[in-house]
Amino acid sequence: MTAGQALLPHYRAGPGLALSPPAGTVFSAYAPMRGEIDPRPLISQLIATGLVCALPVVVGREEPLLFRRWQVGEPLLPGPFGTQQPSDESPALVPEVLLLPLLAYDREGQRLGYGGGYYDRTLAALRAAGPVAAVGLAFAGQMVETVPSAASDEPLDWVVTEAGARRFRKIL
Repeated sequence: MTAGQALLPHYRAGPGLALSPPAGTVFSAYAPMRGEIDPRPLISQLIATGLVCALPVVVGREEPLLFRRWQVGEPLLPGPFGTQQPSDESPALVPEVLLLPLLAYDREGQRLGYGGGYYDRTLAALRAAGPVAAVGLAFAGQMVETVPSAASDEPLDWVVTEAGARRFRKIL
């Protein structure tokens, strides 16, 4: 069993149960790179329950991410920084649940990414418009004592690993 498969029951018992998004809810995920935990088993499971998947697209250096609809099996195109993203012809969607990659996280829900601030800008904009859940997907070994943070850093609501799930904030 892969780590991506091992996190499935922890997601169902953690954020999946607490958030209980109805069919048709849009969630975002990511195409794994650089050794990130593989979200594809979770993506497939969430789509099978009636949720709609969108993947991030980098539109500009200081801009929030845009999310485009993606179905399992559809091709992905090369994007900036080694990312893969849906075609520009895929419809843009606004997610209510974001599954985020990370390099490290701490007990306070702070997340260390690749340093571009894309998810922080995106979460700030989405949270200003209404409730949205940020769920970090990681390996258990990526937890560190403290992640340096600034006022512009947006905390995670949950983190889910192959070993369990941890809630940091109550969203609703």
